[in-house]
Amino acid sequence: MSKKILIIDDEDDIIIFLETLFKSAGYETITARNGIEALDVAKREKPDLMTLDLQMPKNTGTDFYRKVSREADLKDVPVVVVSGVPGRHLAVPKPAAVFEKPIDREKLLATVQDLIE
Repeated sequence: MSKKILIIDDEDDIIIFLETLFKSAGYETITARNGIEALDVAKREKPDLMTLDLQMPKNTGTDFYRKVSREADLKDVPVVVVSGVPGRHLAVPKPAAVFEKPIDREKLLATVQDLIE
C-alpha cells in the first residue's frame, strides 16, 4: 500500500506541483486549502506525512500545527513546512524539515522518502 501525503496549501500552483511530484514517486496525495479543512482531512485520512504552508486564509499553518500536535493519532506524523514566510523555521516547533518557496524538488522528495519509507 502506498504512503499517503496530506498537502496543506492555499496556492493552486503549489498544490499541483506537490501532487505531481509525490504521485510520480508513487505516493497517494490528499489536499486541504486551509488549517480548518486540513485538521478535518487529517483526522479522517490519517496521512503518513503532511506538507504545511504557514500563511493561509481561515487558519494559519502555525495554528493548524498547534492543534494537530494535540491529537493523539496525528501528533507523531512528520510535518514538512513548505513556505515563503520569513522566519518559517521559528513558526512551527520541531518540524521534520523546512523548505522555502521556490521548492527544490529533488531535495524535498529525498527528505520525504527518508521520513516515511
